[in-house]
Amino acid sequence: MFDIIIIGAGPAGASAALFTAKAGKKTLMIDNDKGMTKRAWVENHYGVAEISGPELVETGIKQAQKFGSEIVTGTVVDIKNNETGIEVQTEENGSYSAKHVIVATGAVVALAEKVGLATIPGQEPRIKTVFEVDKNGKTNVEGIWAAGTCAGVSVHTIITAGDGARVAINIISELNGERYVDHDVLK
Repeated sequence: MFDIIIIGAGPAGASAALFTAKAGKKTLMIDNDKGMTKRAWVENHYGVAEISGPELVETGIKQAQKFGSEIVTGTVVDIKNNETGIEVQTEENGSYSAKHVIVATGAVVALAEKVGLATIPGQEPRIKTVFEVDKNGKTNVEGIWAAGTCAGVSVHTIITAGDGARVAINIISELNGERYVDHDVLK
């Protein structure tokens, strides 16, 4: 049983995993290795002069793994609430359970209808539909959150990464029962 399962390991998903794992939450990322960022060249990401999308994704995953996040390659085909939490079913690897799930699937919202997640029209060019979320990133289904482009924020990597971190901090705060802050200082 994981504390948090994150579907997608692009900028939003890996950023969320970085924060949740660093906070000591048992975290799993499930990624199908087909994200938009894998095709990107990035020159507008704060703190990075320029980087290929694949390199940015790989770096983000390694950062999350450094703090204990696990990752599996797979395609999620179903998400269900059960007696102990939420079960995430993959096509390749069976199922995994968690207390909370973050959907960070970029432009892909195919699970919405099957899972019962409410959607709204997207505002970004070429993004037709996004998950409807509240100000904290919660969807209409208990325990399921969304971050990044699929939650209606801009497709820019810096923005989706920040949104993943924001949603992660909100979940950590909920799990801890108090507002969570993660600030490191120079030694």
